[in-house]
Amino acid sequence: MEEAAAHNGSAGAGPARPPATPGGMALAYGSLVLMALLPIFFGALRSVSCARSKNSSEMPETITSRDAARFPIVASCTLLGLYLFFKIFSQEYINLLLSMYFFVLGILALSHTISPMMNRFFPANFPNKQYQLLFTEGSGESKEEIVNYEFDTKDLVCLALSSVVGVWYLLRKHWIANNLFGLAFSLNGVELLHLNNVSTGCILLGGLFIYDVFWVFGTNVMVTVAKSFEAPIKLVFPQDLLEKGLEADNFAMLGLGDIVIPGIFIALLLRFDISLKKNTHTYFYTSFVAYIFGLGLTIFIMHIFKHAQPALLYLVPACIGFPLLVALAKGEVTELFSYESSAEILPHTPRLTHFPTVSGSPASLADSMQQKLSCPRRRRQQSPSAM
Repeated sequence: MEEAAAHNGSAGAGPARPPATPGGMALAYGSLVLMALLPIFFGALRSVSCARSKNSSEMPETITSRDAARFPIVASCTLLGLYLFFKIFSQEYINLLLSMYFFVLGILALSHTISPMMNRFFPANFPNKQYQLLFTEGSGESKEEIVNYEFDTKDLVCLALSSVVGVWYLLRKHWIANNLFGLAFSLNGVELLHLNNVSTGCILLGGLFIYDVFWVFGTNVMVTVAKSFEAPIKLVFPQDLLEKGLEADNFAMLGLGDIVIPGIFIALLLRFDISLKKNTHTYFYTSFVAYIFGLGLTIFIMHIFKHAQPALLYLVPACIGFPLLVALAKGEVTELFSYESSAEILPHTPRLTHFPTVSGSPASLADSMQQKLSCPRRRRQQSPSAM
């Protein structure tokens, strides 16, 4: 997670840039806030339908409490590793490798992001064919799926359009292309990364709260990596856009982690709202407003002290505290912390709660297990939970 910061582009010995005008700063920070809100809002909405999807290529990745506890350690090791790489090896070659890597990832992420919107523009008689990309390991009964991705002709069209943006980014590193990829990464993260419960979310946000504060205030590692890392892992907006137009280069930036991490917690609260079946989205809107408050406070403090700020320092207390106060006021704290996202939202993912007592062949055992698991699946599918 990069911090919210002002970034003046590549370091060099050139003349100092004039300070950004109040109008330029207001436009830059306002645009960053808006760009941060879009993937959280739409990613949360898409996370609900994603969790219900039966398409294996759109299955969400569930984050457990163990994953959440280890994440700050893994992130710290990765961040320190990148810092050392930039200190030891040539920054130019490292960024070339990273550019190729994110070029491929960005095309795939952007294609997945625009696919639902592009479907509306295809005519009804469009010759749409289905495809499946399947990689397996082993053979016979020991065969295991490694990749099982289903797509169609419309997806290939979206992939071609996304490739144009990818080539633009690869050749020019333009900030608009960077932001298109960054928004796609953020939306996909909020949509496809699912916390299994609120306790896991608190562990993840709490751990990254400490991580963010330490690496920003305790060292210069995160700021150095953020400014050296030429990859779409942050949203940027020029503070001198009014003076220089699209070729502006005095950027304010916000790391994608400051969007995705609170975003997956907000998406979890949306799914909790739906599970209550009260036709309200109180916790979702509360956490969404809390995010706006926390991000606005981050920008205000950064502007006052003229120093990069760890955004999660302000976002984590807001995103956890506001919904918790609402739960206390409504007397729903127990329901909030006992909610299990995977059990409520995923009707196609049965859980085996007891072993069947049958005798006979392995085929009869498999049939018995299928019968045990099919009943609860049907009951959950029939329960309405519309937005």
